Amino acid sequence: MKGAQAERVLDFLRHYDADRWILVGDILDGWALARGWHWPQAHNDVIQKLLRKVRAGAEMVYVPGNHDGAARQFVGLSFGGIEVRRDLIHETADGRRLLVLHGDEFDGAVRFAPWLSKLGARAYEAALRANTVVAAVRQRLGYPYWSLAAYLKGRTKHAVQYMAEFEGAVARRAMASGVDGIVCGHIHRPELRAFASGRGEVLYANCGDWVESCTALAEMHDGTLELIRWGEPAAALARGDGHANALPVLAA
Repeated sequence: MKGAQAERVLDFLRHYDADRWILVGDILDGWALARGWHWPQAHNDVIQKLLRKVRAGAEMVYVPGNHDGAARQFVGLSFGGIEVRRDLIHETADGRRLLVLHGDEFDGAVRFAPWLSKLGARAYEAALRANTVVAAVRQRLGYPYWSLAAYLKGRTKHAVQYMAEFEGAVARRAMASGVDGIVCGHIHRPELRAFASGRGEVLYANCGDWVESCTALAEMHDGTLELIRWGEPAAALARGDGHANALPVLAA
């Protein structure tokens, strides 16, 4: 889609490597592409960069979301070394079992009123167009990237309530599944927190997106998880190269 921060995705991919990559859905926005074709060179570059990582020996799993739901018909198949899965269990280096899925099954609008979800997507794209103007002005003035769309969602009572209910539903799924936590995306709000359960705590990890937040979730060598926020390329370069055991990334 036009709001995708493909250049930041590329910059991130150049500076981080992983033994296992998990693409947590909405990588291709089929809804936006159905309304009008938008595919600049940067989008080709992202796909080629991911494929090069697979050729270099990395494992890569693609978990389709609701915007690229057409890919779910290929679950169980592999394309260019990228395995398509509905969900999966990822075991961290410190022995925790994490259920990885996109998360749209916890969204009532997607499940019971898909037309409402698509209407919301149109409104969201309008906010992103305004965001492009704001970002250009801030860049000219020397300010770092800031998402107007994310700010508006954070200031809207119903949006905040929706996200809280979503996170609670995901955490309950983790408790019912007997896993130590869940990694998901879908709602475009990066988060890494623990929810209390009858047997202790379960981890809720949302890797965010590459439209508003430009974030990814990485597992370090000791099994700890880190939420990485990738800002302006020049600022990101100062961080140096990184390596992670497993790296779910959402590029909605």
